[in-house]
Amino acid sequence: MPRRRSPSPSSSTAPRNRTPQPVRVRQRTFGDFVKAFLAFVALAVLLVGVPAALAMTAGWPFPESFEPMEWLKQDISVSTFLGILTFVVWLAWAQFTACVLVEMKAALSGVGVPGRVPGAGPSQLLARQLVAALLLVGATAASFTPSLAQLGQTYDDNQRPTVAAAQQTPGLFAQQQEQAASTAAAVAEQASHTEATPAAAKKQGDTKFYRIQPPEGRHHDSLWEIAERHLGDGRRYKEIFELNKDRVQPDGSRLSEASLIRPGWIMEMPGDARGGDLVEMPDDAPKVSPEVQQQISDYARTGDGDQAQGGDQAQGGDQAQGGDQAQGSGGGAAHVDLPQQRPAPGTDHADLRRPAPDQVATPAEDSSSFGLPEALLTAPLLAAGLLGALGHRRRQALWQSAFAGIGGRRGMEPPTPTGDALDVQDALLVGADPEGVRLLDRSLRGLAASLAAESRPLPTVYAAWMSNGDLHLQLAQPSGKPPSPWQLGQDQTFWMLARADAESYEDVDTAAPYPGLVSLGTMDDSRLLLNLESVPGIVSLSGREEDRAAVFASVAAELATNGWSDRMTITLVGFGEDLTALAPSRLRHLDGIEALIETMDAETRQRRGALGAAGHDSVLTGRTGPAQHTRWAPHLVLLAAEPSPEDAMTLAELAADAGRLGIGYLVGTGSGDLQGAAWEMEITGEGRLLAPLLGLELDAQLLPAAQRRAVVELFTDTDPERSPDGPGTTPPFLVDISEQGRPAVYARLVGPYEIIGLETPDGERSALLHEALALLLLHREGVHPRVLSSALWPRGVTDDVRQALLDRLRDWLGTDPDGTPRLRTDDAGRLTLAKSVVSDLDVLRSLYHEATQGKGVDSRAVRGRLLTDALVLVRGPLLADRPEGRYRWLTHEIVDAQLPLLVADTGLALAEFHMEKDRAEKAIEALNAALRTAPADERLWNELLRATHALDDPQRLTALASNLVTRSGARGLPPRTEALLDELLPTWRDAVAAAG
Repeated sequence: MPRRRSPSPSSSTAPRNRTPQPVRVRQRTFGDFVKAFLAFVALAVLLVGVPAALAMTAGWPFPESFEPMEWLKQDISVSTFLGILTFVVWLAWAQFTACVLVEMKAALSGVGVPGRVPGAGPSQLLARQLVAALLLVGATAASFTPSLAQLGQTYDDNQRPTVAAAQQTPGLFAQQQEQAASTAAAVAEQASHTEATPAAAKKQGDTKFYRIQPPEGRHHDSLWEIAERHLGDGRRYKEIFELNKDRVQPDGSRLSEASLIRPGWIMEMPGDARGGDLVEMPDDAPKVSPEVQQQISDYARTGDGDQAQGGDQAQGGDQAQGGDQAQGSGGGAAHVDLPQQRPAPGTDHADLRRPAPDQVATPAEDSSSFGLPEALLTAPLLAAGLLGALGHRRRQALWQSAFAGIGGRRGMEPPTPTGDALDVQDALLVGADPEGVRLLDRSLRGLAASLAAESRPLPTVYAAWMSNGDLHLQLAQPSGKPPSPWQLGQDQTFWMLARADAESYEDVDTAAPYPGLVSLGTMDDSRLLLNLESVPGIVSLSGREEDRAAVFASVAAELATNGWSDRMTITLVGFGEDLTALAPSRLRHLDGIEALIETMDAETRQRRGALGAAGHDSVLTGRTGPAQHTRWAPHLVLLAAEPSPEDAMTLAELAADAGRLGIGYLVGTGSGDLQGAAWEMEITGEGRLLAPLLGLELDAQLLPAAQRRAVVELFTDTDPERSPDGPGTTPPFLVDISEQGRPAVYARLVGPYEIIGLETPDGERSALLHEALALLLLHREGVHPRVLSSALWPRGVTDDVRQALLDRLRDWLGTDPDGTPRLRTDDAGRLTLAKSVVSDLDVLRSLYHEATQGKGVDSRAVRGRLLTDALVLVRGPLLADRPEGRYRWLTHEIVDAQLPLLVADTGLALAEFHMEKDRAEKAIEALNAALRTAPADERLWNELLRATHALDDPQRLTALASNLVTRSGARGLPPRTEALLDELLPTWRDAVAAAG
């Protein structure tokens, strides 16, 4: 079949003049000459000396006659054995000679990669090194390429810049690449001034065309895989990219270097491509339909650089920009693409975006991070999840302790972290982005609800990018127009939601559609979340064991505590038994791979059967529409221990259908080559997460071992039963409650916020100073400066603004009579208040402690007075009149849970004090006062029933029971309260029903 030829030079346009650019050539050293001489000697010995020696000692390797049957009948003697051995040596020499010729040709031509000599791995590697050392003495690696002398002279339109070929040729040797780096950089700089078109990247007259076929087992192909199949080396994907970039495909989209390659696309291929449905002439393609033949022919005519015109040009400009970004950020054909950075019209994302902590810090702050763990400062979603789960665990522990210690209150105060645990807690407070988590959760659930309303299924999502406040979902395949307010992104496989639109979403009662999303790291200010349950197979992670462990710990911790999931199961194998303390209901640990395979085999079969019985094609169908109540929670497996080849293949077979079943696998490997892995990633010692086939190079999100231990310590310390004595009951700060201990500054926090002893600051900064003081008063152990600034400015603040606030706060608080400032900095750099600055919460805690564990234990009169004084301090909930939009940091605190418990304990103690003397009315008065601040505390209602029963007034007790039933609503009375009523008023049900 005749080949398509490029136009002759005479038919091309006139040559364009080029201004010569100086090329910086590395000066050859004496060591280069020594290496070249030794390489020459070695090649001479191996190529000439070996055959000469064999010819002189053993003779010609082939026999004089060809009689195979006679040879077989002969006895095997020493001479026969030596003859066979000599023949093998001759074969080895011939193979090595072929390797030298192949490597020499590749190095001199500069085009393509060296051919592989069968069975000659070590021999070809030796030949490559020797040829490289020999040729390096005569010229640098780049100077071996043809037509290099033409740089700075003239080019025809169809002449391929040979420098590009040299840069893209993986056949260049490692030594050459290292030693010729400066020359290659100069050549690349000079070549960048050329105006080469896609046609200029073609080899003269040698291109073919290939129409992408649907790949097996996944939705997309990639440039790397196409190059590996048809060119023999995936690293040649850039040659295909140069031939096809910016050209419109049959579906209207364009190729970027990190694009998903979709079925039906057409690729122009280098002339040495082989295999598959390749055609050399677009107008003569007998193996394809006329329609496809016409598509190939039309595509071939767009290769002269004129294809982007009119409206297509505008469209291509945006998409080319996205491609350039992907290329600059790591290159490589990808299943996961970097979304185009494009703000929604009319939206100022500079005001909406929450900067990462390191983006708002001064250089001095960046260098030290104030001693806080940097890994958690730069992981806002992980930090928010851990912080929320920790707060929930502490509140739960407080309530458990309260109900366990009705007779003798234990666990009043959770332990105050110290050391690494305190630093990690501060890092969580600084780095957390709960608003980002809330928006992500609402956006995903809102999308699911909108699709369900339109009777549309959830699309398969491979990844989500959070970029400049926007959310981008990367779909496995085009799924039509997204529901409003979502928009199409840079192409049909991206759905984008601007942050301004996300903030309009309200909470909806629907299942979390993509609970398997987990943060992997950042690229170009964009945060990538990979959907582990949608991957069509196993995701492998290679690298050093300690680096892999940091990635696995981060993934496990975020999956266990994130706010955009409902139920899920996370199975840890080979690591993380201590991590189960973060979320015992989600995390489970298995001892070995055998137990994992047995478990997953049973679950895979069960899920297949359940999906079939429900009539769903995947778990995504089960999360929307009428069946969403089934939830179809994902099961994600994190296997840190490298499986054997047999176990790896078994897992790969189980994972073949995992994406449809809602099961995901992340498996660690030290070798970097895991059998059956669908996607491969590598974590480097510098904290970079690499995935060449996915086009990713991220700053990885990690949870190193020391920080993991500190996080676990924060969670385990919340357990009320951790020590024999339970948690400590002594407040962290006790005040002198005598007349001599009158404070210089007194802040009333329980109820409306008031400050006594200070002048009210003038201007708009008054509210900020009040909020800063409230935070310091609630943390008498000290507050890290970055925690303070993060609480006051959740979107970030610069160092000079924070310092200005601290200076104003010091001036406002003033000094004690001895000249000591009331705002101080301790040895660890944390901000603390002097003992002369006191809040009513401090006094309330001190009064209760003194009444129950101090002087009140031995004196009934003192106990009654102290408890009465404590209850008088309670004027309502904490900071009752706080302005809208401020004090958001209180959501991270447990003081909102501590205060009602403390008030309830005080009311119960005072009621008990009065009931000892049969003063039921006084007890009822104390309990009602406590209920105004702690209306949900069951203990108060039970004691109120007992005190009312002591009045011997059935009508009043019935009215109280009726009030309790009304307050309980559809939930009904708590079991203990119902049992108590049965004891105190057996006819309460009939009486309540009669009362209506």
